Amino acid sequence: MAVDDQAGVTGRVLVVDDDVTVRDVVRRYLELAGHEVELVGDGESALRRFAEREPDVVVLDLMLPGVDGLEVCRRLRVRSAVPVVMLTALGEEEDRIAGLQLGADDYVTKPFSPRELALRVSSVLRRSRVAASRSASVPEDDGLRDGGLRVDVGARSAWLDGRELSLTTREFDLLVFFLTHRGTAFGRAELLSRVWGWEFGDQSTVTVHVRRLREKVEVDSARPVRIATVWGVGYRYDGGA
Repeated sequence: MAVDDQAGVTGRVLVVDDDVTVRDVVRRYLELAGHEVELVGDGESALRRFAEREPDVVVLDLMLPGVDGLEVCRRLRVRSAVPVVMLTALGEEEDRIAGLQLGADDYVTKPFSPRELALRVSSVLRRSRVAASRSASVPEDDGLRDGGLRVDVGARSAWLDGRELSLTTREFDLLVFFLTHRGTAFGRAELLSRVWGWEFGDQSTVTVHVRRLREKVEVDSARPVRIATVWGVGYRYDGGA
């Protein structure tokens, strides 16, 4: 699906950036796309406003005064699966990966195209709504099991050996996809398209999420049994841990 196909998907967006000019430009483009927008300039204000009224999407700059963007993302993930789109400076690869590891859904590097950002916001919003809609239509006993691993798609929850797993929205979607396509190898680009719904994007996003998922569902993530790496291709879910 091309990102332009996201037109018409709108919601409430909380924009967190300490640069007044950036906030104003982002606000104008998001409002042109039909979103309701609220602006804050620091991490503490973002957390306070989020608690008062949870938005549908958060656009979050990582370089914030006081509580930085990574800490804001971490605290948001403790309480919510709301989609997060990070704003990172060009060259801040480590921070970008850290944000993805904390559960951010997408990122845009500065300087960025405001139009692209607006389209990405609509894309992650659409994805979260599609996932919620699918969950509502799936019976609780969906048969997604692999030994001690059990997934309830309707409740969007997963357990390993009786212990509930703490999965981000994207990690859960990736796990469900793997479990419903056992034994089939998928490239990173195909996973990006079929799980994320993106026709373009940084494939390292897939790598980071697979690594985090392994840490949660494998006995030893350094020697994965469930999620195998297929060299030259991508990943395959084998199961049988």
